[in-house]
Amino acid sequence: MSQPSVPDSPPAAEPGKEKVVVVMPAYNAARTIEDTFRAIPEGFYDEIVVVDDHSGDDTSARARALNLKVIRHPHNVGYGGNQKTCYMEALRSGAAIVVMLHPDGQYDPSIIPEMIRPIREGRADMVLGSRMLTPGGAKRGGMPLWKRVANRFLTSVENLAMGRQFAECHTGYRAYSRHFLETVPFLRNANGFVFDTEVIFQAVNFELPVVEVPVESRYFEDASSVGFRQGVVYGLGTLWTALRYRLHRWGLAPSDKFRR
Repeated sequence: MSQPSVPDSPPAAEPGKEKVVVVMPAYNAARTIEDTFRAIPEGFYDEIVVVDDHSGDDTSARARALNLKVIRHPHNVGYGGNQKTCYMEALRSGAAIVVMLHPDGQYDPSIIPEMIRPIREGRADMVLGSRMLTPGGAKRGGMPLWKRVANRFLTSVENLAMGRQFAECHTGYRAYSRHFLETVPFLRNANGFVFDTEVIFQAVNFELPVVEVPVESRYFEDASSVGFRQGVVYGLGTLWTALRYRLHRWGLAPSDKFRR
């Protein structure tokens, strides 16, 4: 059976627009990365970077077959550590806008235009693809009940700590301006899943505008997902981050994560 053709180079972004780099923090994504890549709208990105966090499958080989830029970690460093490499490489390549898209197909690549629009229009430095903005969206996407309950509880605690009203603080679908990544000290963050939480608190701490756009996710067998035990660790890390943020803001325990 013949294989679908692969473009020799990524399609150009819209004329006159800033360079957009899509980064994919990958781990054992060989079975889903091609479908995810092919669902990305043409004309809304200049480059795609795949960072393979020492997968046990042929994720890197599949990505290279698609002519994507691939960086493979010699050792597994974790989800947050993977993102650090993603963003440093995007900045190095001259990105003005960086979109983080999971290569497992859980998040819909077709809304990338909506993800980058608030940044291009100067309304945001960070965009969150929220599964909770649309009533019932998370449930329709297959998010387990315990995750929906935990998501809402943790988001409520975080909003209280930050003085904000985000619909969701736990989405893995995000876009950042270059200014954001050059302002927020993300390299000081954790290498695990709580990295995502710390970045939101940093955005609020540095008073960088954040916009949420609705997105629906899909939970299925090949989609990576945090299990219950990992979820408990992540939840505790989120609560600790909220407390550290408040202690920093009150001047009781300054943290380097909230200082330039």
